[in-house]
Amino acid sequence: MKAGYVAIIGKPNVGKSTLLNHLLGTKISAVTSKPQTTRKRILGILTEGEYQACFIDTPGIIDAEYELQEQMVGQIKSAIADADVLVLLIDPWFKNDRSFWQFTDLADEIPKIIAINKIDLVSRNDLLPLIDSLKSRRIPDIVPISALNGEGVADLKRIIFANLPEAEFFYPEEDISDSPERFFVADLIREKIFQRFKKEIPYATCVLIDDFKEREKGKDYIRAIIYVERDSQKAILIGKKGTALKKVGEEARREIESFLGRTVYLELWVKVKEKWRKNKKFLKELGY
Repeated sequence: MKAGYVAIIGKPNVGKSTLLNHLLGTKISAVTSKPQTTRKRILGILTEGEYQACFIDTPGIIDAEYELQEQMVGQIKSAIADADVLVLLIDPWFKNDRSFWQFTDLADEIPKIIAINKIDLVSRNDLLPLIDSLKSRRIPDIVPISALNGEGVADLKRIIFANLPEAEFFYPEEDISDSPERFFVADLIREKIFQRFKKEIPYATCVLIDDFKEREKGKDYIRAIIYVERDSQKAILIGKKGTALKKVGEEARREIESFLGRTVYLELWVKVKEKWRKNKKFLKELGY
């Protein structure tokens, strides 16, 4: 038996969450077209035959400018410290970046795999100069993939399994994550905000599940608080006569019901918490 932790690291919007969801065959990580959608490390457990890969989806590598981003960078470093295998996810437009390689240097002793994502958007010939430039890193496995359509993902999975250490499984075979349902519910609500709103609104919001009641009869009850930093952001998020917030709630409820496999009554509230992204105490309440 082989089992281990596999950290997926890369720049923002390179497709880490899409890759994790494809590997697991189910959606557990929020996916949007906006960078920095992922704020916390997410564990996804894949068990096949004699192998158990515990994937860690991480926030994108950035230069932190405020406390929330500092916490996000800390999540990346923590994932690397826990990893038995490192998947370095890049795209065909990757530029050699000192800050990127500084993160990989934190894990000198563990196997590394470079996965070039989004190959469905370029020709194979376009990848050759990039692959040649990567050979100087002395990482033996460079795998072109498309996390969106699955091309090359089976090859990547095979190489990951081959690099796992011998060990007993860490989790029951039926588990797909170690995070509670509340975490995924909050993430799905935040995903809908990222998808529906532009500019600063998504980045100024966070979601806290205030109440979660499972009921034997009738729908489960979920009350979520969406925090923003300014009254003007609150007004935009709620919309005229509450229409914008209602749409977020409807879309989030459908996703939550699909994820949980049961019906829910979802209640959303919007509150102002000034400068919450710089507030260490509040970030701790959010689980950072």
